[in-house]
Amino acid sequence: MELTGVGVWSSQLRYGNSSEAAEAAAELDELGYAALWIPDVGGPVLDSVDNLLSATRNTVIATGILNLWMHEPADVAARYATLTDTHGERFLLGIGVSHAPLIDSKEPGRYRKPLAATEAFLDGIDASAQPVPVANRVLAALGPKMLDLSKTKARGAHPYLTTPEHTRIAREVLGSGPLLLPEQTVLLTDDRDHAREVGGQWVRSYLKMPNYANNLRRLGFSDEEIDTVSDRLLDAVIAWGDEDAVKRRVTEHLDAGADHVCVQVLTADPTEFPREQWRRLAAALL
Repeated sequence: MELTGVGVWSSQLRYGNSSEAAEAAAELDELGYAALWIPDVGGPVLDSVDNLLSATRNTVIATGILNLWMHEPADVAARYATLTDTHGERFLLGIGVSHAPLIDSKEPGRYRKPLAATEAFLDGIDASAQPVPVANRVLAALGPKMLDLSKTKARGAHPYLTTPEHTRIAREVLGSGPLLLPEQTVLLTDDRDHAREVGGQWVRSYLKMPNYANNLRRLGFSDEEIDTVSDRLLDAVIAWGDEDAVKRRVTEHLDAGADHVCVQVLTADPTEFPREQWRRLAAALL
């Protein structure tokens, strides 16, 4: 399973209507996107993986990420084996430790020692009857310790809500071998006010999660910039403008050491499948 070029990261493919998700995935496969990435904030994520694998022929289907607090390692490994037997090796298992506010909201105090929890989950997968191969799994990773784990117990890292500068830093930590697969959010608009409105609302929802805010602090953003979602911060984490603007940002990630960039399209309606935008980007990026 090789990952290069550009993929699509989409909550709609995960939480939208399953029939429409399958239809959209089939088109994205035909357009030539290398991988389709879906999140996991609850619910049967592996059923969605099965739906997308069934609808496609060539593209990799990846979890970005499977929330380790919401699954048992042995169950994940067994289902992975079944999906791979059925569809071939096109399932990249992205695993992540998620965020304390999300996990503790249902069970206060459960989220603790995220690095140790990730290692324990991977150990559980490795001890299963049919382990997920190290070559077919990656970790959500932002800081140096999780990046280190990504190169020793997985095939690489899938950073989210980052910048090309973070990609450069991550590549230095990972070295030349492991995969580096950052997500890049984009907004196809030339209207700065629209970009500020839609993009700012989206960024604020993520900056409630300490992992993301702390990572941006490591990248040099001040508390004030994080609290207000400054123009500099917004422009750093969202590529907005036309297709050329998006292409420039993707190229910056690739030049900084990314193997593959998964593009997440924002629109005013977060439930809408942005199929027109995916087509426009395919023409520019693929």
